[in-house]
Amino acid sequence: MSQGKVRVLHGPNLNLLGTRQPEIYGRETLADVDNALREKALLAGWEVECLQSNHEGELIDAIHAARLDGSVAIIINPAAYTHTSVAILDALNAFEGQVYEVHISNVHKRESFRHHSYVSLRADGVIAGLGTQGYQAALDAVIKAAVKG
Repeated sequence: MSQGKVRVLHGPNLNLLGTRQPEIYGRETLADVDNALREKALLAGWEVECLQSNHEGELIDAIHAARLDGSVAIIINPAAYTHTSVAILDALNAFEGQVYEVHISNVHKRESFRHHSYVSLRADGVIAGLGTQGYQAALDAVIKAAVKG
């Protein structure tokens, strides 16, 4: 029996992880990230469901689905939608579980338009600049919060 279910959502262009700007994002692929999360979750008795989409509406649909499927948390790297999507913020505001925002790069060391995040207005925690380890840190936070709660 699972301790809980976590949705991991990856935004636009993250399907290119490992090949797109490896000097910023590294060489690890999205499949590597997802597999490591599933393995860590399984060892802790949790379930992780991952989705990558280049389409805002598909990410919003996944957030809505998380409201109904028993997910206790969403870990989201909204990528470029971080800075533009009030719709994703609104969907996250309707989700009652934990929300962790993850960015592989340190967005605050990059272009100024990347310094603003709509998602941060809802996030229980924001992790930026730890590379793909940021996803692992977010999953750790979800599990620790469940143990405390």
